[in-house]
Amino acid sequence: MLADVISRDDIRGTYETIRPYIRRTPVIQVDLSELDAASGASGVSGVSGVSGVSGAAPPVTTLKLEQLQCAGSFKARGAFANLLLRDVPAAGVVAASGGNHGVAVAYAAHRRGVPAKIFVPTVSAPAKVERIRALGADLVVSGERYADALAAAQAWVASSGAMNVHAFDQRETLLGQGTLALELAGQAGDLDTVLVPVGGGGLIAGIASYFAGTVRVIGVEPDGAPTLSYARAQGAPADAPAGSIAADALAPRRVGDLVFPITQSYVEDVVLVDDTSILAAQQALWRALRIAAEPAASVGIAALLAGAYKPAPGERVAVVISGANMTPSQLG
Repeated sequence: MLADVISRDDIRGTYETIRPYIRRTPVIQVDLSELDAASGASGVSGVSGVSGVSGAAPPVTTLKLEQLQCAGSFKARGAFANLLLRDVPAAGVVAASGGNHGVAVAYAAHRRGVPAKIFVPTVSAPAKVERIRALGADLVVSGERYADALAAAQAWVASSGAMNVHAFDQRETLLGQGTLALELAGQAGDLDTVLVPVGGGGLIAGIASYFAGTVRVIGVEPDGAPTLSYARAQGAPADAPAGSIAADALAPRRVGDLVFPITQSYVEDVVLVDDTSILAAQQALWRALRIAAEPAASVGIAALLAGAYKPAPGERVAVVISGANMTPSQLG
């Protein structure tokens, strides 16, 4: 049973454990027409296309501002869950990451006073690499993609005895990420739908486990890194392409084995957005709202503005803005 992997009660208990170490990030309500006007991209559908009814009142969407989380992304939740719910050996912790998970594990290890070794691929954003180093972790750049860094991290676990903190396919990681949904449910009131960025699937699996069918959960992926889309088409985790402007955060080779069955039960659909739409959404968030979000964190807004997901009239939608580990120059 899925409840044996991660249940709502488990998430509630995890939240009580990690709450002293994380931020309760805020939510805001935004008028999508304001974002649409600020997107500046050809091919963006416009608000009438988003709402599904021409001339209808501009749709209002709730944003969960997780880019304000400790260490700059939702990943801090899963990192602290691992370090607080598991017995950490003297050798410390090790993690493979495209960037955000590495920053989060380095941050959590720094706060907890344990050694951390972080493996990242060459595709990782310089801002994330610099942040990991600044937090005192031992950083190793290994290979071109996340899968290469993961193989190097697993070899280090075998030789050192350090505790592996998996970026998405670890029960404690899922529990930590699920606490975002617990907060959102208390902040946003009644919701119909939540749009969630997907890479390895830890965030969407945690959120979907908490809502467990009571809220429609929609995954959003770059079309150049369709990990969950590939898995759903194959009926099991499968290797997918890993090329996108959001590749440093949303492009592992495949979704997790723990993640996939949860998404099969509780994720209604997965939609794809292209890089042009992602960058337009990132710019719109900054221009209209002064929200700094990295490309991977902007895919949910991209799905709304480009029409990849079209809410029904009156549908109450929330979008997770998942992180902001980048340099200011990226905002234009």
